Order: sequence, then C-alpha cells, then structure tokens
Amino acid sequence: MANIEIRENACVVCGACVKSCPFGAISLEENTAVIDETKCVLCGACVDSCKFDAIVLRKTHEVENDFSAYNGVWVFCEQQEGVISTVAYELLSEARKLADRLSVPVGAVLIGDQIKSSAQDIIHRGADTVYVVESPKLKYFNDERYTKIVIDLCEEFKPEIILMGATSAGRALAPRVATLMRTGLTADCTGLDIDDETRMLLQTRPAFGGNIMATILCRDYRPQMATVRHKVFPEAQVDTSRTGEIIEKKYDANSEALKSRTEVLEIVNELSNAVNVADADIIVSAGRGIGTQENLQLVEELADALGGAVGASRAVVDSDWIPYSHQVGQTGKTVCPKVYIACGISGQIQHLVGMQSAKMIIAINSDADAPIFRVATYGIVGDVKEIVPRLTAALKAHASN
Repeated sequence: MANIEIRENACVVCGACVKSCPFGAISLEENTAVIDETKCVLCGACVDSCKFDAIVLRKTHEVENDFSAYNGVWVFCEQQEGVISTVAYELLSEARKLADRLSVPVGAVLIGDQIKSSAQDIIHRGADTVYVVESPKLKYFNDERYTKIVIDLCEEFKPEIILMGATSAGRALAPRVATLMRTGLTADCTGLDIDDETRMLLQTRPAFGGNIMATILCRDYRPQMATVRHKVFPEAQVDTSRTGEIIEKKYDANSEALKSRTEVLEIVNELSNAVNVADADIIVSAGRGIGTQENLQLVEELADALGGAVGASRAVVDSDWIPYSHQVGQTGKTVCPKVYIACGISGQIQHLVGMQSAKMIIAINSDADAPIFRVATYGIVGDVKEIVPRLTAALKAHASN
C-alpha cells in the first residue's frame, strides 16, 4: 500500500505534474498543486516529473510473501476439435526461454476429449510436463468447467507463471482464473522477460491507445498470469528427442468441476474460400484510403493474384465494408506474414502494433508523410486506385508467361 503527498512549501506551481499525470488527477490552486485521490492510481509519473521534490510517494508497508512453493512456467494449450492451436506452440517457445532463465520446468495444460495423444507433440515442442484432463464434457471449450479445472491444477501443482493465448477462449478463461485465484493478469502482451534480480515476469503491452509500451509486474501474488496475442512469438521447433512426463487428472462425470450452467451443442464453422489472415504468408490490407467499399475489390484481386489474404484497418471494418475477422491491429489480429502490403493505410500506432513484425512491408499511400512509410521496407507514393490494378495486371501477366 502507498500514499501520496504534495509538500506545499516546496511546490512552485509550475504545472509539470499536471501535464505528466495520465489520469487527470492533479490540478493547480493558487499556492500549490492538488491531487484528486479518487482519480490517482499512485503510478508515480508526477513524482518523476517534479524537479523540486515537492511530491512524495510513500509505501506504508511492504508485503512480504513466501513464493518458494511456486515453481514452473505453464502454458494453457488451447485445442479445437482435438487440434492444438498454433498459439499454444508460440507460447511454448517463449515459455521455454523464460523457464530456462529461471531454471524451472515448463508445464502444459491440455483439456479436452480424447486429447491425450497430443501430449507427446507438446513435449516435443518444449514442455517438460503435460497435465491432461479428458472428458466428453470437455470436448468443447466451456469457461466454467475449464476455469475450475485450471484452478484445481494450480492449487495442486503451484506454477509461478501461466501463459494463455489472447484468443476468444483465452480471453474468457484467463480473467476468470485470475479473479478466483486473487492474482494479477496482464492482457494482450507483446513482450515477456524475466527480471534477473527479483525473478519476476516482466509483462509488456501497449497502453493508452498504443501510444506507449507499459511493462507490468505482479509483485505480491502468484501465479503471474499473462495472455499473449497470436503471431507475437515464433512457434517452438519440433524436437522428437525430447522426453517428458504426462500427468492425467481424472474427474468423475458428476464431479463439481464438470458442472456448468451452459452447454455447447454444436460448433458451425464459417464456410469461406478466403485465406485466414492470421496464418497467411502474404497479406494485402485495405485502409480508409481506398475510398469506397466498391474499391475493396481492387485489394481482393491483388490478394488473389498473390495467393494471399485480405486484411483491413479498423476504419474499413467500422465502415462495414469487410467483416471483423479481417481486421489487423491492436483491436484486431496480430499478424507476421512474409509480405504485408498496406493499401491506403496511414499507419497509426494502433494498426502498426498488429503488423510491424512482417518480414517485408510494402506501403501504398498518396500522402508521402504518412507514418506507414517509417516502417515500410518499400514505399509507393500514389493513388491506391491506380497503382493496385497495375500491380495486379503485372502479376497476372507474369503468371501467364
């Protein structure tokens, strides 16, 4: 716990603290600055900005916790219809690095129906132990049942870190587990690291609309939990020489852990011939600069000529020109293609955080000063409606030769 105080005799009412506070918690009176405690979150930004040492942030007591019983880095290995999601392999890659820094094992949680056969593949991808829970009632993801099972496993085996994918399932499961275990959770992380001195997990994610990158720590509670977006980390490589332990956890069909107020009756997959934007090696994305919904066809034709997927900025999705499943960016999907072609996309930070890991970025924009050109490998200044059809025609002509 902590409190904050303005030293009136030291305050010169310069206003630096007002500008530095991201929560608008400080105002100026005639002789001193004033902090609104209902808005202040004790972040300390004002303390750093004050050159006159007029703001004091005090910790009233240090919380001393014994975390010696907690050990290991766990990954929740999401599966759909018995197939392990690729985000699980990405998390296993990063979990292996974190665990090696801490000199602890990597654990993996695998929940489903008749899913044990996948456990060995998870071991080949870097896990030392796989905790398998099988039941016909667990065939489809159910946040109530999965939450109870993950908590049971955590209470018995006590991992110090748990990583989950920032997928629809992970975003439903992680906050439930964190809340019931009374621990912290950092969502949509783009970077993970270990503080060598404290052994704490450094969880980095975009904040304030993507304008800054915040590194968050969970000092006083365990396990430390984070969700990570798809395509942020590379997949773990397969090593068939690796061996590990498979621990099966059994639940009676009528046990409390398998009770739920809801049931998934059926999953109907979206029927589409389009390439999934999250898995595509080539993505052609449309931004507001394409002008109209009709011009989206130009982007689709270029993507088709390249054998790639169609992506979009939030502006295009919000205009109902294309479904949300195509959105790339902070509030959409994180992608890491070999080639990313940005058509009429200005390049605001909210979009860049979702695509700047692409191996090659080609930007087409009529504004030579657009931010997208700062991250682009190649840039074309011009009208998207003229350039994209010419590129498509050239590709088709090349393919026919």
